[in-house]
Amino acid sequence: MSNENPFEAMMKMSQDWLRQVNPAMESFTPKGFEEMFPTMPKDMMETFMGKGMNPEGLDAKTRLLLTLMGLTIMGAQAEAQVRLTVRHAVEAGATKQEIAETIAQAAMFGGVPAMTKAMELATEVLDKDSDA
Repeated sequence: MSNENPFEAMMKMSQDWLRQVNPAMESFTPKGFEEMFPTMPKDMMETFMGKGMNPEGLDAKTRLLLTLMGLTIMGAQAEAQVRLTVRHAVEAGATKQEIAETIAQAAMFGGVPAMTKAMELATEVLDKDSDA
């Protein structure tokens, strides 16, 4: 029986396979990958994620703030998803204050380190948007 970690063995096997299939993928990094996805227009978000399908339900902005809270509580480890959610929340009408309060509220459930990480990610997006 091997002392090698099964997860590490699986990762190595996948990386070896990927190198054979496409050598250029060896230098691929997902950092900034979310920038390839355009921000959905507010009206489209409202149609698909908001009151378009359920007039009595939550609006898109509220749904996105709830999503941001969930991502923060989970430790803000899904960096691309946090940045995308912040970007879409702003498009849906969320203010910087609402985004900050949503992340701060999540600290009660996910802890201060998760809140700090999410706040850093959100700040990246909000600062980038204010520069444009």
